[in-house]
Amino acid sequence: MPKSLSDATVRNAKPKSKPYKIADGEGLFLLVLASGAKYWRLKYFFGGKEKLLALGVYPEISLTEARERRSQARKMLAHGNDPGELKKESKRQETIKASNSFEAIAREWLDKRNHHLSESTREVKLRRLEAYVLPKIGAKPIADISAAEVLEMLRILERRGTLDVARRVMQITGQVFMFAIATGRAERNPVPDLRGAIQTPTVGHYAYLKENELPEFLKKLETYDGHPQTTLALRVLLLTFVRTTELRAAEWSEINWDKAEWRIPSTRMKMKQTHIVPLSRQALAALRELQTFSGNRQYVFPNNHNPSTFMSENTMLYALYRMGYHSRTTGHGFRSTASTILNEHGFRPDVIERQLAHSERNNVRAAYNHAEYLPERRQMMQWWADYLEQTASPKKPAKKPRSRK
Repeated sequence: MPKSLSDATVRNAKPKSKPYKIADGEGLFLLVLASGAKYWRLKYFFGGKEKLLALGVYPEISLTEARERRSQARKMLAHGNDPGELKKESKRQETIKASNSFEAIAREWLDKRNHHLSESTREVKLRRLEAYVLPKIGAKPIADISAAEVLEMLRILERRGTLDVARRVMQITGQVFMFAIATGRAERNPVPDLRGAIQTPTVGHYAYLKENELPEFLKKLETYDGHPQTTLALRVLLLTFVRTTELRAAEWSEINWDKAEWRIPSTRMKMKQTHIVPLSRQALAALRELQTFSGNRQYVFPNNHNPSTFMSENTMLYALYRMGYHSRTTGHGFRSTASTILNEHGFRPDVIERQLAHSERNNVRAAYNHAEYLPERRQMMQWWADYLEQTASPKKPAKKPRSRK
């Protein structure tokens, strides 16, 4: 078959006052509009009627590609199928798939449950979906998502050590699948297949406050009628989420007011590495208040019975008991509370882990990393303090600062 078109002919075809066609053979032609736009079209007959099929736009679709599409359409005709109708059906199926994507169904599920959930609970679920689930599987048709894909998504959270978040994300994902099944858009829920596939949080090791429990706790802390120093100790512990042993033995000489830092020496750290705690405005205010009680002492939290030593390990724990939190949280549990919430609000896991002063496997690197990520950690600690302040007295949400990478 002679080919009347060449790449040069197509490329050099100029617009005229009216649209015109340049034929290539077997129904394929190039339509050149007065605007200069060039479209590939295929004229064919089906059921005794002349029809037209759009094959794409030049130069996105080259002459060679247009000919390949013509060949595919002619094969469909040879098998008794209308290529134009098949194209319409393909687009329809794509539209159906888009409306049945995991994201579309997840948002519909959340909207349907809107009147059953408190605003804060709904926001938490939406935040978990948008942070962990939708970026991974949101665009996929829900019926096509496999257990392996869900597991891969959960493994990311498992590797970060945020096991409670992974468990909750797994639960939400399963609920979306069940909603899809109930509304006829999926046939099975792959989430139950994953039971036992990821680590689960250790129950009962350190009880900690969940995000929805914080408002009540902060109110009780504000009205606690124990010794003011104990109240301030719990406040500083929550603001800094250091280990209780690190807090109790804090010395005034470790506080740098100019830099707004608390530098804990390696001799007092579990991992034997110097640790810097950026101090938020709220933490500094609490320490200023503490100066009225112990500013002339060695320790920030001296023992009331023997000021030459520091606060007893049971002082804060018994205060929590008196506030009604026996077996519900501990001072050490504040670390889990902060870690979980900061992870869920999008702070980088490496930054959170560094602020928690967790173990550094590379011993050479560990000797130099006490100041690692310090600018980001300063931002994060101030965000955390603002978040606690807003949670205690709701006004407007604390905004996460842009991370410096």
